Amino acid sequence: MSNVLDDASAAAIPGFPMPRAAGCPFAPPPQLRRLHAEQPLARVRLWDGSTPWLVTRYEDQRALLADQRCSVDLRRPGFPHMNPASREVGRRGNQPSFLNLDDPEHARIRRMLSGMFTIKRIEALRPAVQRMTDDFIDTMLAGPKPADLVRTLALPLPSLVICELLGVPYEDHEFFQHHSEVGMRHDVSPEVAEAARKALLDYVASQIDEKLAHPADDLLSELAARVREGDLTHPQAAAMGLLLLGAGHETSANMIALSTIALLEHPDQLAVVRDTDDPKVLVSAVEELLRYLTIIHLGNRRIALEDIQIGGGTIRAGEGVVLPGSTANWQDDVFPDPDRLDVHRDARRHQAFGFGVHQCLGQPLARLELQVVYGTLFRRIPTLRLATPVEKLPFKEDGLVYGVYELPVTW
Repeated sequence: MSNVLDDASAAAIPGFPMPRAAGCPFAPPPQLRRLHAEQPLARVRLWDGSTPWLVTRYEDQRALLADQRCSVDLRRPGFPHMNPASREVGRRGNQPSFLNLDDPEHARIRRMLSGMFTIKRIEALRPAVQRMTDDFIDTMLAGPKPADLVRTLALPLPSLVICELLGVPYEDHEFFQHHSEVGMRHDVSPEVAEAARKALLDYVASQIDEKLAHPADDLLSELAARVREGDLTHPQAAAMGLLLLGAGHETSANMIALSTIALLEHPDQLAVVRDTDDPKVLVSAVEELLRYLTIIHLGNRRIALEDIQIGGGTIRAGEGVVLPGSTANWQDDVFPDPDRLDVHRDARRHQAFGFGVHQCLGQPLARLELQVVYGTLFRRIPTLRLATPVEKLPFKEDGLVYGVYELPVTW
C-alpha cells in the first residue's frame, strides 16, 4: 500500500469521527465499519485537517498498542490530537499527563499507582459501593417522576466512590463535575479547556497540601507521601490526582447511563441481569456491555517513532495513528454476531480499556461499580423504563467519552 497521497486520494479522505446511523446509537458508525471490512489501514481527516492512519482490525490494534515504537507523547509533531486543547498542551511542551508518558517514566509512575488499584483493594470497597448505590436509588424513588438517571445515580455514584478513595470532600463534587465535563468536550476552545483544567489542578494541588499537613487513609495521602519522599514533585502528584479524580467518575458515569439504555432496549438481556443470583452472570454482563458500547469512541491515539509494517501497509515514523476500539470490539471473527447484545458471551478479550502497558489503570474499580449497579438497579426497580424515546435522547456525540447528557426514566 502506498503512503504517497495524490490530489484525488487526499480529497477522498473521510472525516473522523464519523456520524452514527440514525436509530443505531450503540453501533459503530456505518462508514467506520465499511473501512474495517474493506480498508483496515486507511487515512482519515481530523478536526485540524491532519490525516493520520486509522487502524481498525482487532489484531492490528493489539499489535500497535503493545508496540513500544508507538508513542503516546502528545508533544511530538504529528501526534493526532483529539481537540484544540490537546494540541495546545502539546505545543506548550509542558510535562504531559501520566496518560501521555512513554516508558521508562510511564512505567515508573504506573508502578506507584498500581498498588492503589489492586483487585483485592478495590474488592474491599464492594459493601460500601453497595450501600451508596442503594442510598442513591432510595433518593430517586422518593423523588419526582420522571427522574434523570444521570443526575440521580450514574454521575453521583462514581463521584462519591472516587471522592472516598481519594479523600476529597464530596461536597465539592459539583465543582469538579462541571469542570471535568467542560474538559471532556472535544468542541471547546483551548482557552476554555485550559481554564477548566487549571481550576481543577489548583483544587487538587490544595488537597495535596492538606494531605501533606494531615495525612489520612486515602489515595491523595499516598501521593503526598511520594512527594515527601522525593519520588514525585508536587505538580506531578497534583496532575496524577487530577487524572484519577476526572477519569474516576466521568467514564463510569457514562457507562452506567448508556448501558442502562442498552439493557432497557434489550428486554430479554435485561431479564437475565435482573433475575440472576449468580455473580458470574453480572461479571459476564459487564464485560459484554463494555464490548458492545465502547464509550471511548474517539479511539486511542499514537504516533509512530519508527516505520511500522501493519495491515498490509507501512506507517512511517512521525505519522499519527488512530485506533478505534469499537471496530475491534465488533469484529465478527473475534466476537461472533457482534451486533447482538448477549450477556452470556465471553467478551473478556474486548479492548474497552485499551491493551498493553497503557491499558486503563482503574478498570477494577469501573468493573466493581458496574457489577453493583447492574445487580441492584433493575432488581430494585423492575418496572424501570425510558421516559423519553431513544431517538430523542441527547447523546454525547461531541464528547471525548460517549454517553448521554441526561436520561429521563420512570417506573
